[in-house]
Amino acid sequence: MDAEGWPATVIVLRETGEGRWEARNIFPVGTISEDPATGAAAAATGGYLRATGAVSPPARIEIAQGRHVGRPGVLIVDIPETGGITVSGAATAIG
Repeated sequence: MDAEGWPATVIVLRETGEGRWEARNIFPVGTISEDPATGAAAAATGGYLRATGAVSPPARIEIAQGRHVGRPGVLIVDIPETGGITVSGAATAIG
């Protein structure tokens, strides 16, 4: 990614049960190796799952993220039939 100048994250996603997914948001070109919980990535994932037919909207899914970096969390993603994706969950400020 560095060689190509792609300053981006890489999302790794797997289904762990009905309506439950585990995600990693690896950031190989940044100063941190992985983001423990990423609302923007969760919203994009909801859109991707809807567009590919992996979920049948309206749907609510849970995305677990951060376990691999010692900061486990859960993001709730509401996926309507059309329109924007809503992400909710708790947050911890990083100083």
